[in-house]
Amino acid sequence: MTFLAPIRLWLLIGVGGLLVLYVLAQMRRRKYALRFTNMALLDQVAPNRPGWRRHLPAAAFLLAVAALVLGFAVPARDTRVPKERATIMLALDTSLSMEATDVTPSRIQAAQSAAKAFVDQLPARINLGLVTFNGNATVAVSPTTDREAVKTAIDRVKLGERTAIGEAIFSSLGALSQLPPVEGTDVPARIVLMTDGTTTDGRSNDQAVAAAKTAQVPVTTIAFGTDHGTIKLPQEPFPIPVPVDKAALKSISADTGGQFYAAASESQLKQVYDNIGSSVGFVTELREISVWFIAAALVLLLLTGALSLLWFQRLP
Repeated sequence: MTFLAPIRLWLLIGVGGLLVLYVLAQMRRRKYALRFTNMALLDQVAPNRPGWRRHLPAAAFLLAVAALVLGFAVPARDTRVPKERATIMLALDTSLSMEATDVTPSRIQAAQSAAKAFVDQLPARINLGLVTFNGNATVAVSPTTDREAVKTAIDRVKLGERTAIGEAIFSSLGALSQLPPVEGTDVPARIVLMTDGTTTDGRSNDQAVAAAKTAQVPVTTIAFGTDHGTIKLPQEPFPIPVPVDKAALKSISADTGGQFYAAASESQLKQVYDNIGSSVGFVTELREISVWFIAAALVLLLLTGALSLLWFQRLP
């Protein structure tokens, strides 16, 4: 156990001071009684004196104050907390070829809309991460249940040169590998790859597929585009053809045990997570336990009042 506000523990000195004052008061009371009381007469008049019982309410009161001080210092302890491990990594292509308008209004806007629809449909218990990629792949959002963070990152993507599908898969696998292990069980995981499908940079699709198969992570691919897509670059006088590579995407999904979609509908997106399953593991988190000490203090204060009323017919 630890305390998040340990400086407040100095207040325990006050509790110790109360204890010292109580002991001094009892010693003074005893001296006064011995000096002025006829003990033989007192034994006849009041043979049943409180004795040790008179100290119990005071002891309970001091313990209650000490418990309140400990609670005020914000005690906390490491606690094993169950957490859902099922995770989906969404990989979104942000290469310049996604500017093509053969998909209305453009490939990238269609992909963004589909990605956000996917986020909205995903069950709250499943973790979701986001990888964006063009010539490089970046983990934009680590696996989380914060859906707004993922949608915000999707809206903020910027296009860049080249396409590194293999790197996107490797980055997604890397993010999945960072999840705490679940002893004795496999963590259900999927990669959803939204792209127009032509790798021009980075590690090859075959290398990425081999890595995904080793990790036993299926890759579902969603193709955005047609065979007639083009983009216009400022330095080029003519439009550049950017046909979608459906064959490559079909191969990735087939080899890893995922699915391939040429146009993503809501029902198709739902299939991606319908069979992902569930895996609940545990993580260690520092949890505040002030309520335990406050509860103990309340019980002790009630005990103080009850004993005082029972034995002395008054509240302390």
